[in-house]
Amino acid sequence: MTIRLTKADGILTIEFNRVERKNAITGAMYQAMADALREAEQDAAVRVILITGQPEIFTAGNDLDDFLNNVGEGAMTAERPVFQFMTALEGATKPVVAAVAGAAVGIGTTLLMHCDLVYAADNAKFSMPFTQLGLCPEFASSLLVAQSAGYTRAAEKLLLGEPFVAQEALEMGIVARVLPDAELLFFAQGQAAKLAKLPPASIRTTKALMKRARGTLVKETIAAENERFSAMLTGAEAKEAFTAFFEKRKPDFSKFD
Repeated sequence: MTIRLTKADGILTIEFNRVERKNAITGAMYQAMADALREAEQDAAVRVILITGQPEIFTAGNDLDDFLNNVGEGAMTAERPVFQFMTALEGATKPVVAAVAGAAVGIGTTLLMHCDLVYAADNAKFSMPFTQLGLCPEFASSLLVAQSAGYTRAAEKLLLGEPFVAQEALEMGIVARVLPDAELLFFAQGQAAKLAKLPPASIRTTKALMKRARGTLVKETIAAENERFSAMLTGAEAKEAFTAFFEKRKPDFSKFD
C-alpha cells in the first residue's frame, strides 16, 4: 500500500503512502500509478484524478537505492515505470488535481507541471535539484517551468536547484492557490468534486484545447531531455553526486570541466 488508490463519487485518488521513507518513489510505485492512470482513462466512472501525499510530505522524489539499482536496465527507456507514469500523466485526457503538503522534491515538482489544478499547503516546499545530482531537467520541466515562471526565475530554480516555498511557487504559476495545511486536502477534494459534476466531454475538450498548442513541443522537449538525462545518469558527475549522497558528504565537482 505504498500507493493507496481509492475511487468514490467520480474521483480516483492516488495517494503516496510511504511516510517512513518520506514517500520516496520506487519503480513498483510508479508502475502502480501508471496502471491506475491508464485504467482511469478507460473507466467512465472516473471523471477526475486527485494526486496527494501526506500532511507532512508529498514526496522526496525518487528512491535513489531503487532508482540506481535499475539504471542498468536501459536508463530512461519508455519501458521504465517512471516513464510509463509520466507518459500516462502527461497524456491524461481527464482533469488531474494535485494537493501538495510538505516537500515535493525532483519529480515531485516535475509531475505538477502536468497536472491541471495544483494546490499547495503553506508548509509546502518545492525543489528541482537536478544539477546538484549531475543531471539535467526531466519530462519537459526545462520548458514548462520557463513558460510558467519566465526564463530568469526558471533559471534560478533549475540551475541552482535550491528549494523554494509555496508562496514563490504561487508567484511562479506552479500552483494555483496556497492554503493552510489543515484545509488543503478538503479544498482540493472539493475542487475535484466540482469537476466531477460538470459535463465530462466538455471538461475533456477544454483541457485538450488548452494543451493543444504546447503538445508537440512538450513531447519534443521530453525526448531531448531524456536523451541527455540518460547519458548523464551514468556519467562521472552523477556518480560523484550519488556517491557523496550515500556517504553523507558534500560532493566535489572541482575536478570536472
